[in-house]
Amino acid sequence: MIENIKPKEATSIINSLVGGVVPKIGVQHITVGRSEEIEAAVSALNDVKNGHSIVKFWIGDFGSGKSFMLHLLNTIALKQRFVVANADFTPDNRLYSNDGKAVSLYSTIIDNISIQTKPEGGALPTLLEKWIEQVILQTSEKENIPLVEIRDEKYLKLIQSNIMKTINEITDVSGFDFGTVILKYYEGYIKDEDHLKRGALKWLKGEYKTKTEAKQDLGVREIINDQNFYDMLKNFCKLFVNMGYSGFMINLDEVINLYKISTSIMREKNYEKILSIYNDCFQGKITNLFINFAGTREVLENERRGFFSYNALKTRLSPNKFETVDARDFAQPVIRLYPLDHNEIFVLLNKLKAIFEYNYKTGVQISDEEIRQFMEELFNKPGASEFLTPREVIRDFLNILNILRQNPSVDKSKLFADIKVEDERPDEHSLNQIEEL
Repeated sequence: MIENIKPKEATSIINSLVGGVVPKIGVQHITVGRSEEIEAAVSALNDVKNGHSIVKFWIGDFGSGKSFMLHLLNTIALKQRFVVANADFTPDNRLYSNDGKAVSLYSTIIDNISIQTKPEGGALPTLLEKWIEQVILQTSEKENIPLVEIRDEKYLKLIQSNIMKTINEITDVSGFDFGTVILKYYEGYIKDEDHLKRGALKWLKGEYKTKTEAKQDLGVREIINDQNFYDMLKNFCKLFVNMGYSGFMINLDEVINLYKISTSIMREKNYEKILSIYNDCFQGKITNLFINFAGTREVLENERRGFFSYNALKTRLSPNKFETVDARDFAQPVIRLYPLDHNEIFVLLNKLKAIFEYNYKTGVQISDEEIRQFMEELFNKPGASEFLTPREVIRDFLNILNILRQNPSVDKSKLFADIKVEDERPDEHSLNQIEEL
């Protein structure tokens, strides 16, 4: 039996993996191998907690576990009192644009903000209200005003003054508008006026399209846009640390979508933004920020379209020339992920069997020897060495468990023999076409 697993985690694990995606919660229960990678992540988190900022690039072939690693980082960071957010690059979400695609990425990041008590995202209102309560308590103690009275509207200006003072101390760029919006949220919080809170959240999420609309609703001069969204992320990082959190970790997956940008100028602008973030973090211009990028080896190394096509990134991300498969360097910015070996997959399938049985409260009759038979049948299929990924192995195994759960008399050997190996990698033909542009 898997220890300390919660019913919600078990259901999330099974449903997500059957659907071919990484579960948002509970990934620690299905972690196999990766001990050195996890140790490196914990070490990096400790550095960030102590005031440093770090950027990591998790690089591996399709199916090597990049997305899984980011979700595992979430779990570790949340336990260490980090605020965490996740977002995927898509054709409509990128780091640099002049048509709203960058602020769209920002909005996704803010929507997905998580804390340990809200690990599935949507934690921004909770964080704002927690911080407001801290300011209220500090003001009550400093001004010797009883807590039962401090929320009275006659003290509204006093609390607002202390909120703005703190915001001014921790922000460098756009602090006035950032602070004004949080004041509006506080006003809505105290007066129980939801429209003020909604307007403030709309601004903080980068959802206002025009300055005129924002000024009418909130009295601010600026809005969050493609040019200033990164400054706002840095402001949030400082706010979270002021609240007592260890730092802000942002995970950005599917970097392949930056590689796929068709125009070289726009692609280079996005790489330039990555360079800017990298320099900010490693030159100490920002503290307590941890940003992770996940992409394929081609995204990193391709010298026509990948990071290595941008020389300033190539010089920073080139691997330690003394590193080998047996002598790894996990302190460098790029960490390469290699697929699980057969022994690790066997351990993983046993864990999944236990979680499956816990989730459905049923004992599926499949022995260790039959799990080995399943693996042997699968890995000996034509194309397995080239196309088979852990994702497909897991999904096939869980699909078989589902059949056996509902049809106990089915012949397992026949199920194993009927498995087909298909190429689940991204369409190589389309990538080749991109490469030729």
